[in-house]
Formats: sequence, structure tokens, C-alpha cells
Amino acid sequence: MASAGKRQDGPADALALLRREHDRVRQLFQEFERLRGIEEEEEQVAGLVDDICYELTLHAIVEEELFYPLLRAAGEDDDEMIDEAEVEHAGVRELVSRLETLYPGDEHFEATVAVLAEEVEHHMAREEGEIFEAARASGIDLAALARRIEARRRELDEDLDDSPPGAIDAMEPHEGMRLPPRAPD
Repeated sequence: MASAGKRQDGPADALALLRREHDRVRQLFQEFERLRGIEEEEEQVAGLVDDICYELTLHAIVEEELFYPLLRAAGEDDDEMIDEAEVEHAGVRELVSRLETLYPGDEHFEATVAVLAEEVEHHMAREEGEIFEAARASGIDLAALARRIEARRRELDEDLDDSPPGAIDAMEPHEGMRLPPRAPD
């Protein structure tokens, strides 16, 4: 028999899986804070920020493609809450996009990561509270959703691994390679 909270082949339900992803992002932000401002660690910080952006991007995709639509379809009172979560995701995407043009040591690099961390923590706390509560109350098959999320995440990982070198945008990781700053308009 599987232990409480986990099956032999993965999380017991989608909420456990999403919470595990939240915890991973929190750990990455904590590591960033530990290394913040240490000039000798700029390369590691750049890679860490790439990891944060990658994790956030994949997490947002699976939530927007799978979790939120299922929750929206299951309950009539959840639309406003899900709309707000989607707007928060858009804000995260904007900050991820900005980070593509910034290097560790740039004027707004650390501030952008700090704002991203604050917005993400606010979103995750709200999600782990009211959105997860609504999902549990909705009767959604959370085990089946977890399997779909895991499959989609593997698919996204493979798609991103198969991307041609240099094909970088705000929704993809960039292997520690920062884009040069954009010229002003």
C-alpha cells in the first residue's frame, strides 16, 4: 500500500503535485537569496534564475491548460478566483520576460527577481488556500488530473529540450545564456 500523500508512481493527487512544484520554486528563490549580491557567484545566480523561470513557466502552462479549465468547468462560483490567478500568471510571464534581458549585476536584475519572488509567493499562498480548497470541494478526480499534469510536464520538458539552439523567448529556459540588452525604441 502507498504511503499517505503519495502513490508508488507519483503524487496521490494533483494538489500534492502542484504543492511539490511550489515547494521547488520556493527552494530556488531561497537559494537565490543566499547568493544574492555575491559577485563571484554571478554565473550560478544566472543559472538559478533560469531554473526559476523554467519551473514557473512549466507550472503556469500545466495550470492554465489543465487545472484551471477543469476547476472552472466543475464549479460555477470559481470563475473570478481563476480569472485572478490567470492575471497573476500574466504578471509572472512579464517578469520572466524582463529577466531575459537582464544580467546579474544589472541595475534592476535583483529587484526584478525580488518582485517576482513576492508575486509568486502571494500567488502560491492564495492558490494553496482558496483554489486548492475549491478544487477539493469540486469533486474533480485529482488523481487523474495528477497523471495528466505529469504527462504534460514530461511533454513540455521534451519539447523544450528539442528546441533549436538560440530559440529563446520568455516561455523557455535559456541555459544560462542571457540575451543582450535590447536597444531603446
